Amino acid sequence: MARSGRPSARNFHGWAEISAQRAAEDKLKEVPLHQHQIHPQQHQTNEIQTLTQNCSPKSPPPLPQQQEGERKIASAQQLEGADALRYANILRSHNKFVDALQLYSTVLEKDGTNVEALIGKGICLQAQSLLKQDLECFTEAVKVDPNNACALTHCGMIYKDEGHLVEAAEAYQKAHQKARTADPSYKAAAEFLAIVLTDLGASLKLAGNTEDGIQKYCEALEVDSHYAPAYYNLGVVYSEMMQFDVALTCYEEAALERPFYAEAYCNMGVIYKNRGELDAAIACYDRCLTISPNFEIAKNNMAIALTDMGTKVKIEGDINQGVAYYKKALFYNWHYADAMYNLGVAYGEMLNFEMAIVFYELALHFNPRCAEACNNLGVIYKDRDNLDKAVECYQMALTIKPNFSQSLNNLGVVYTVQGKMDAAASMIEKAILANPTYAEAYNNLGVLYRDAGSITLSVQAYERCLQIDPDSRNAGQNRLLAMNYIDEGSDDKLYDAHREWGKRFMKLYAHYTSWDNPKVADRPLVIGYVSPDFFTHSESYFVEAPLAHHDYTNCKVVVYSGVVKADAKTLRFKDKVLKKGGLWRDIYGIDEKKVASLIREDKVDILVELTGHTANNKLGTMACRPAPIQVTWIGYPNTTGLPAIDYRITDSLADTPNTNQKHVEELVRLPESFLCYTPSPEAGPVCPTPAISNGFVTFGSFNNLAKITPKVLQVWARILCAVPNSRLVVKCKPFCCDSIRQKFLTTLEELGLEPLRVDLLPLIHLNHDHMQAYSLMDISLDTFPYAGTTTTCESLYMGVPCVTMAGSVHAHNVGVSLLTKVGLGRLVAKTEDEYVSLALDLASDVGALQELRMSLRELMIKSPVCDGESFTRGLESAYRTMWRRYCDGDSPALKRLKLLADQPGSNKEDLDKTAVKLAGPIVQRANAIAEEDNQAPIKVNATPEEGGQPQIIMANGVSSPADSQALIATAQQDQPQIMVNGVSSPHSTSGRSEMNRHSSR
Repeated sequence: MARSGRPSARNFHGWAEISAQRAAEDKLKEVPLHQHQIHPQQHQTNEIQTLTQNCSPKSPPPLPQQQEGERKIASAQQLEGADALRYANILRSHNKFVDALQLYSTVLEKDGTNVEALIGKGICLQAQSLLKQDLECFTEAVKVDPNNACALTHCGMIYKDEGHLVEAAEAYQKAHQKARTADPSYKAAAEFLAIVLTDLGASLKLAGNTEDGIQKYCEALEVDSHYAPAYYNLGVVYSEMMQFDVALTCYEEAALERPFYAEAYCNMGVIYKNRGELDAAIACYDRCLTISPNFEIAKNNMAIALTDMGTKVKIEGDINQGVAYYKKALFYNWHYADAMYNLGVAYGEMLNFEMAIVFYELALHFNPRCAEACNNLGVIYKDRDNLDKAVECYQMALTIKPNFSQSLNNLGVVYTVQGKMDAAASMIEKAILANPTYAEAYNNLGVLYRDAGSITLSVQAYERCLQIDPDSRNAGQNRLLAMNYIDEGSDDKLYDAHREWGKRFMKLYAHYTSWDNPKVADRPLVIGYVSPDFFTHSESYFVEAPLAHHDYTNCKVVVYSGVVKADAKTLRFKDKVLKKGGLWRDIYGIDEKKVASLIREDKVDILVELTGHTANNKLGTMACRPAPIQVTWIGYPNTTGLPAIDYRITDSLADTPNTNQKHVEELVRLPESFLCYTPSPEAGPVCPTPAISNGFVTFGSFNNLAKITPKVLQVWARILCAVPNSRLVVKCKPFCCDSIRQKFLTTLEELGLEPLRVDLLPLIHLNHDHMQAYSLMDISLDTFPYAGTTTTCESLYMGVPCVTMAGSVHAHNVGVSLLTKVGLGRLVAKTEDEYVSLALDLASDVGALQELRMSLRELMIKSPVCDGESFTRGLESAYRTMWRRYCDGDSPALKRLKLLADQPGSNKEDLDKTAVKLAGPIVQRANAIAEEDNQAPIKVNATPEEGGQPQIIMANGVSSPADSQALIATAQQDQPQIMVNGVSSPHSTSGRSEMNRHSSR
């Protein structure tokens, strides 16, 4: 591993590369050449023998091997003059230094100026580490024969061994000059001069005299142009000076002169790796390790390069090859935490979370300071609903990196899900403080404000996110959704915002304009449904009817399920579809464009998306237009704004024929309701109206707080104040937060309703208990201008009549459609005063309330709202009409797209206007006053109960590749890979970050 992605968790790569240079430099720069340098205890004998043979006359043949040592020595002592000298040379050549020394001494007693004997004696003394005496012999030889290159060379060797490099260089220089004139075949002096000059250069460079060091390296090469260590050390210097082209040339020369120069190949690999030329780097490291298989620095660098290569190919789309590279990296360095981390990222992207957890844990074992691994583990546990474990992981990450903005953000997301609004706000504000340009955090702050009911501040926060990141899909869509809570249809601002979003979004996707689907009007159709909400989610209660009642002989159903975590309902839906002959395709984690290709391969005739701008939507797939007819239905209470979608399904009550609300799509009105509710089998029985036993009437609402606007509270307060002793019960997730509860109660108190008459309930997790909570209320009060949908159906099914109000937009009129079709049109108000009056009338007759309560479930079941069979026939008829229009050449989306293509100049102008609009005001701090709410904003957040669910960005870890969440995704050079919730982000600087997303109903 994007992971996209990222904070510099460690700088291991850079360390390894510097170590490669330094270690090789220490070996071959300060002690430049093992093969050529003289060491008293190791290579001295062979080198001395070579020099002496060059300095002495031709030696006699060796003595016969059968002669005994003692007899040879006794005979040798009787030799004189030249014979004794020759025999001493023979003994020395056989490493008999003590015996040879005796003979040399004998010769010198008679002739103290015998240069050959002086040199031979010096060599024997040197072999016995008698350095002071051997230097005297060589010095005396030079006095006798100043032109003797051999004696001068040995003097230089002694000086070098004693660390007197300058004196050694002078001696070698003299020897070299003498040899050039007296004996050109004598190369030893030049070789040793190159060695000592290189050592001098290394010493000067380490002392900070780089230029002088370079000069010495160059002098070494002038003396011996084949001396590889001088080239190598020049490469090191130029690498440090960042002159990498010159450095590469030097390393290449070193390798040319010495083909087995492992260190040179290693450092060449470092340069190529840092340039991003990973293939060349890997080839260099491979050559280095072929020469020296146990070269640890090269093995570490190979692991780094392979990890980078894995990230590179993964980003290019071959995740399996990326995994193979990461594993190969561990072959070279089995404890390399970055490779383990990136394997965790890759397996997360492959949705193999068990393996992802294993490798994140391993990464932490070998690098306990890897905050990104902690963060990404938290993302996995959060997605598995193990929130306590997720919090533990995020807190561990923050222990390592207290200002790790992604983990601060992610912890805020978890607190949001738990309804801990104050704690969530605190964490997200800290994330922004740590990183003021952290766009996703502003998105999540918008969700906090939205869930707290402060819609104005919510929209401003989304716009601040868009200022930082104009392409933020989550913030752009969350902004559109939030605007529905306060839109009463008085102007076209919300329509314009959707339309401009759609134009901009379409530019990100190439779309199909022709299909192979046979244009036969009455043939069986292939109907595709795409959604992430085929689980126990509000949308699922309305999609079950068509899945169960479609005529599968005339409508082949293909379900494209983007469910993040399947549950029993998911499995029940899947089983039902498959048994009826349909297809079920799990698309979670698959790129939207690939999903479009899959839909095209399935030859879907009509593709229906069920999510709109809510969480984990597939509008990117719809933008590709993989099917000839595309439809949006039930998931969102407004236009998508996407010109690639042909139709929007509704009815004549939710969108009246004379409506002034504009839509990009063409409206198709079903004959009855546009919704068909399938009740939960866990609902339980209807209980008697509580007013009978309580002695007072209880009004209630289970809608999310964003829908309960200040105007709604004003109307509710009027009702409660008009009904003596009446009570109000409201349930939504944020009420587990004290500050949210207090604000809500204070607002009602200011409107004249005592807090003691209000009961606030937090989220109820079990569906049976949630449904039975309706037994606490006598009358349900709907919200406006964004009415309830699922909550209204639940209320009616549990026998609780609901008062709603008609309006001028779809979101306002959903309750109108539901109540009218159930047979309770008399409970639909046209004004606020009428709304109050209807509620008071209901509350005035408890007996009538009880009678209605006990009959309401049956009334609802027999109504069009729960008649799945009839509803599906009407839906199929609408599909057939759409198809016939297509066969006749009538395609609303194609016409729309053609008009857009014919107006290229206007698009830029529109986008410029959009950019200005999205810039918006800078989001105010938590103490800003929301003009519209006329109350202090609440610094909190939570996830909605029923309305739209904003998109949550999680700070890098394993992201959901399908949505906009983030997963720490790639390792850049030495940094671990970073994911950005869902998709790997190669240039991210953090762990996976999550973004709050809303689902609408």
